[in-house]
Formats: sequence, structure tokens, C-alpha cells
Amino acid sequence: MIDHERDLASVQEATDRLLNAAASWDNAVTAEPSRLPGWSRGHVLAHIARNADALVNVLQGRPMYADAATRDADIERDAGRPLAVQLADVRESAEGFRAAGAEPADWSRTVELRNGVTDSASRIPFRRWVEVALHHVDLGVGYELEDLPEEFVLREIDFLAERFTGNAGVPPTRIVAAEGTGTWTTGSAEGAGATVTVTGPAPELLGWLAGRRDGSALTTEGGPLPELPPL
Repeated sequence: MIDHERDLASVQEATDRLLNAAASWDNAVTAEPSRLPGWSRGHVLAHIARNADALVNVLQGRPMYADAATRDADIERDAGRPLAVQLADVRESAEGFRAAGAEPADWSRTVELRNGVTDSASRIPFRRWVEVALHHVDLGVGYELEDLPEEFVLREIDFLAERFTGNAGVPPTRIVAAEGTGTWTTGSAEGAGATVTVTGPAPELLGWLAGRRDGSALTTEGGPLPELPPL
């Protein structure tokens, strides 16, 4: 069962971890490229802040973003700001999300995100945790997938495996964490082709599923490593 209150606390911990790491930077570091193609670290920080605002919209029954163009323009607008302004924005927008999450609400209700995607309101705090944690890794400042909490890693593998389930472009796939912490299935239905078993450390599995690593550290049986569609 999803514990949205516990996830809200995890979001705050992840946010504090990112802000503490960024406190030692300067403006030049912020302007350097992140690990996301075409984005500086400033772009990533701007996205983290605007995503908090967007998820407040979701929780309060408004459209997540006005439209895709506005979302992209807001990130581009904010990317070049001085570091102090960036961090204040991340902090203040995170507080806005925390406050929205503290409001009395029916957490079992269905909410709408981007592109017609729907989910339970109770999973929005975890979605926010994903944004903060994975983008902290994307900043390329020494925080790696291996540094993420194990609970987060396993839950995000579960989430992404579910996302690719039923995708005809992905062969039937069995995912096995080498640590013995989990086994998942994803891709097209069994019988649609030979099942490929992918095994490796959980952080490497997450990196492959989330498009952060190429999967070269994983082993496969039954076929080559499946190509996954972009998130």
C-alpha cells in the first residue's frame, strides 16, 4: 500500500540532500552541462522547481502545465539565473508542494498529469520523489544511482517495469536484481516472443530502465538487451 505521508517525508529528505550538495557550488558550476542532453545544471534546477509547482496544480485539480510549450519556455527562462536564485526557487517551490501535500484531501482520488496520464493522488508524492532524486543524479555532481535509497531504487524499478508492460515494442522481459531484492516482468505478453532475462545490480537496472545508463553492466539470457522507448 502506498503511504503518501511517508513519501512526502522522503521528498523533503531528497530535496534537502540536493540543496545541501548545491550549496557549495558557484554560478559557473550551475552553467555547466548536466548529464541531460542540451540542459545545463541550471536547466535541471529550473525543471525541479517548476515540477513542484506543476504537481501542486495536479493535487489541487488544475492542469499540470498550461501546455508543453509553456513548460519548456519556463525552464529555458529560468535556467540562467544566479545560483542563489535557483536554490531559493527550489526551496520555495518545494515548500509549496509540501504545504499542498499537508492539506486534507481524498488521497484515493484519480488525478490527471501530462498528456492524459492519470494516477492515484496517493502516488504523486512518489512521483515528486522520482523527480528530485533522479535529477539530482542528472546534475552530475557526484551523487550516483548507487547512492539512492534502496527503497527508492526498488520502487522505481517496479514503477518503470509496470510502465513498459504491454508495450509491443519491448519483448517479454524478466528483470532480476542480482542482490536478490526483486524480480519483475515487463514488455509484451508472454507468448509474444522469447523471454529475455536481464540481471544486474539494482542501481544498474534502474539506470537502464530510466534511460540513465546503457545497460552494458547487465547480463542477458534469451536474447539481446531490449531497447526501451524513451520516457
